[in-house]
Amino acid sequence: MDAVQMEELTLTSGASGRIIPLFKNIKTSFLSYQALRRSLIFIHSLFLSLLLLLRRRRLPQSPQSPTSSTASLEKPSTLRRRSVWKREEEDSLRRRALAEGLEMVEETSDGTSLCRWSTSLFVGVRRNALFCRSWFPVSGEMKGILIIIHGLNEHSGRYAQFARQLTSCNFGVYAMDWIGHGGSDGLHGYVPSLDHVVADTGAFLEKIKSDNPGTPCFLFGHSTGGAVVLKAASYPHIEEMLEGIVLTSPALRVKPAHPIVGAVAPLFSIVVPKFQFKGANKRGIPVSRDPAALLAKYSDPLVYTGPIRVRTGHEILRISSYLMRNFKSVTVPFFVLHGTADRVTDPLASQDLYNVASSTFKDIKLYDGFLHDLLFEPEREEIAQDIIDWMEKRLSAGLNLE
Repeated sequence: MDAVQMEELTLTSGASGRIIPLFKNIKTSFLSYQALRRSLIFIHSLFLSLLLLLRRRRLPQSPQSPTSSTASLEKPSTLRRRSVWKREEEDSLRRRALAEGLEMVEETSDGTSLCRWSTSLFVGVRRNALFCRSWFPVSGEMKGILIIIHGLNEHSGRYAQFARQLTSCNFGVYAMDWIGHGGSDGLHGYVPSLDHVVADTGAFLEKIKSDNPGTPCFLFGHSTGGAVVLKAASYPHIEEMLEGIVLTSPALRVKPAHPIVGAVAPLFSIVVPKFQFKGANKRGIPVSRDPAALLAKYSDPLVYTGPIRVRTGHEILRISSYLMRNFKSVTVPFFVLHGTADRVTDPLASQDLYNVASSTFKDIKLYDGFLHDLLFEPEREEIAQDIIDWMEKRLSAGLNLE
């Protein structure tokens, strides 16, 4: 694969260490302090005008005013909203059909499966249908369960090989697609709130614990999914259901491409939350040293490769900032893994988490020269085994304490 092909494939899979330059055009257009000041005043005025307009529309209609003219004014916008909702629903159903059609196991030469697997729908905290997968060992007593929370723009079906390796060591596996990802409801690539994803993760864990009483459970999160898992585990009622968490390349120190991005992102995320900046993903960042893994990822129709949406980018900045301020309050047992050559998320932030966290059972492993998608690097089986070994060590430590 030549350099041009590689560049076309290497779009980011998670939160960039600088957030993809969403507001790059804004950065180049503000030539002076005065221009910046005038632009911000204009944006603020525009936002206030929009709020006043919305408030005026919501005022009760006076008895003297004709209802027919108001209805005729609102009808086009209502029709547009219905059209948008219908397109999003159709896209969700299309993606769900694709997700259902993915084969998740390999058969041996005699036609037997190496593990049992299934798919299901889970109703999230916002009443969204979330697409889920599960894999279980064919035989033997199950040691524990690992729940996979994927990274931004990808989906649970990408972790089938990892799941098969886990089941071969007698671990059960569950995985859930976020809202707007994979086979779940929502606009593709749009995350209205990562707090909703955190809440969905906690509710999913609670259901799994109910379905598998007495079985130890671990949470796994990759990239932005790692940030979601870390925040979820910060809640005592979730932490007490867990034996530990595993984080690969977590999005912990995410910075905007320019200070102006941090200043206007909250406003833009309210006014135009689904807006995409067309030039955001023209130059991607390599996420794996395996060209075949890159080709498979970016030819996958369930992987979102469009420009990042404003609200999604703001949510990543927000959760990252929260976690950085609260490293010391982390008490859950954890294992964090990161490649030293990762240019999407910051390996030094993972080191800071390990150094500062109050957890008494914690481990870190930095892989020299490895990139962002650790479980899709050429050494993926060795990395997966490191995770399995850590979970077994954690389970042994728990037994020794009893």
